[in-house]
Amino acid sequence: MKVLLSWLREFVEIRESADEIARVMSLRGFAVEGVELFGIGDWVIDFEVTGNRPDCMSVAGMAREIATAFQLPLKADQGSRGPGPAGDGNASAGEPGISITLENPDLCPYYAGGMVDVTVAPSPDWMQARLKAGGVRPISNIVDVTNYVLLELGQPMHAFDAATLEKNEVRVRTARDGERLKTLDGQVRPLTADMLVIADGVRPVGIAGVMGGADSEVTDSTRSIVLESAYFNPLSVRRTSRKLGLKTEASTRFERGTDRMLPGVALLRACALLEQIGAGTPRANVVAGGLANVQARVITLRRQRVTALLGITVADADISRILVSLGFELAPLPDGWSVTVPPRRVDVAREVDLIEEIARHNGFDRIPGRFPALLQPPAAVDPRITRARQLRAVMTGAGFSEANTFGFIARSAAAPFGDDSALVAIANPLSENFGVLRPSVLPGLVGAVAYNRHREQRDIRLFEIGARFTRSAGEERTIAAVWAGATGSDHWGGGTRPVDFFDISGIAERIVLAMGFLHYRVEPRGPAWFVPGRAATLMIKGMPFGSLGLLSPAIGEQHGLSAADAVYALELDFDRLESFAPQQMAVHALPRFPSVSRDISILVDEALPAAEVRETIRETAPSLLARVREFDRYQGKGVPEGKVSLSLRLTFRSPDRTLTDAEVQQAMDDVLRAVREKHGAVQR
Repeated sequence: MKVLLSWLREFVEIRESADEIARVMSLRGFAVEGVELFGIGDWVIDFEVTGNRPDCMSVAGMAREIATAFQLPLKADQGSRGPGPAGDGNASAGEPGISITLENPDLCPYYAGGMVDVTVAPSPDWMQARLKAGGVRPISNIVDVTNYVLLELGQPMHAFDAATLEKNEVRVRTARDGERLKTLDGQVRPLTADMLVIADGVRPVGIAGVMGGADSEVTDSTRSIVLESAYFNPLSVRRTSRKLGLKTEASTRFERGTDRMLPGVALLRACALLEQIGAGTPRANVVAGGLANVQARVITLRRQRVTALLGITVADADISRILVSLGFELAPLPDGWSVTVPPRRVDVAREVDLIEEIARHNGFDRIPGRFPALLQPPAAVDPRITRARQLRAVMTGAGFSEANTFGFIARSAAAPFGDDSALVAIANPLSENFGVLRPSVLPGLVGAVAYNRHREQRDIRLFEIGARFTRSAGEERTIAAVWAGATGSDHWGGGTRPVDFFDISGIAERIVLAMGFLHYRVEPRGPAWFVPGRAATLMIKGMPFGSLGLLSPAIGEQHGLSAADAVYALELDFDRLESFAPQQMAVHALPRFPSVSRDISILVDEALPAAEVRETIRETAPSLLARVREFDRYQGKGVPEGKVSLSLRLTFRSPDRTLTDAEVQQAMDDVLRAVREKHGAVQR
């Protein structure tokens, strides 16, 4: 918001320099982008107004903040009521010559229209200078007055050529099917039934809160106008602006929320300016709707809460001075105040919002740098947070870097990871690249791999703990990882090798063990986005909880990778893992007694998964079995066709004694008998 210093001084008698104003207001929460010389003896101060403060997008709004900061009174009260009654219905003064009807009072509860006889000409130099300082291009005295009021009071206005309005009528209604409107920018725009329009007795002449129509534009031949000053529902304006891809100064203010009491005031100000510059003579004011049903927000403000949040005691006089200067009305209560919020402050809805206003104008620098007093013990940490931290430690310990990718992705990127009917579409996406919620975390990670590859990074390990979304399952937390390149960096002592299926499988094993599971099954199959034969599904208690493998080259090519770039990936259902995980992790002392290891080699069918052999051994062996793992798999000379030689190492240990050879041998005999009976194994 660019504010001319001389314009501000019409509202508040401030003597400080532009630099001093900028310095003080930067301490009140406003970023000051620059202070520049304008003309002779005047300055333009450029404030950055955040989206939640539409009340400051005007000279009057910034003057109110400056008056509070420098403890000065405002010269004029901008909150008085405008023309027309407080109740519903129409009212006029003089010969109105126009009727106003509100067909959708929920979208436009208050509409003030003014009939003015005008002479179109250039506006005065002083008005043009102020508009240029605010970044607005002067057009004509009529249009310039509406823009002047917009900058001064923050109320968007529009002028219609009265001669173009059919039946001398203004109707505020929603658009009808098939209606189109040529707007002031020369574009013909199709209208939909949820768009609020300003219409005459026949057709639309403007898009409410966004832009007027070209057919009712004020021209040099215009002799009378209808001035529009209204309040439009912010959600309606925002929806219409986004659908049309049309953003204007008016829509920017309406969609954030304007002052419901201001349209009448702004209409009077515009009529007065037209008379002042000799541009027109008001004929009548007509009001539709009213303000009788506007309920002011009332918030209870407690002294104790102010002190608790700010860490300091602010004097009652200072609290009252700050809030009253900002336009709030205070009524005393035993423990604080009852505060009535002015309608222009759409950002103030809770007690903490009032305390923020007190903190800003009392001075953020007065808030001490210490922790507030704890009035109750903190809530227990959500166990999901603890497990997520644990998994982050596991993954970073394995050499992976954490990534945070977008939850919104392009439909084309989501398509390989699920059925199109299961995708959750975004109703108002920012662009096609953010059209749906991701059905998997992997698309974002693959995109990150491509980004790094294009910047000469060859060995890439990334993981992410995030959410995925489908229509059937809703939101699910997952942990996903991608690994591309080599398993380690080059070293003079020896070379390295490309990452393979067993590397990514080892990462999955680390995750599962960290969650408290000692055993899980690996099924030799995977979803469609993995290469067949190089994919697996992980199972616990008969339920799938994730998959891993080599990503399809087509997915990599879609993200800009070459067909030669092998990307191994995994994605595990964090929520399902957690539902099966033990509530408490058991901690055991280091073993005091030695272990005994025995190796066996057996011939089994080559199609038999090693996981089934391990499972049979665990079911058969006594509790003394501490670990079983494969250390060799051989096919070739000496092994019959269709068979494979599988070598396993079994480790036995007792927590309270040294095992005897007889105990170990008995366990081995039981194991061999079980694998013979169940899998037809032959000991080598």
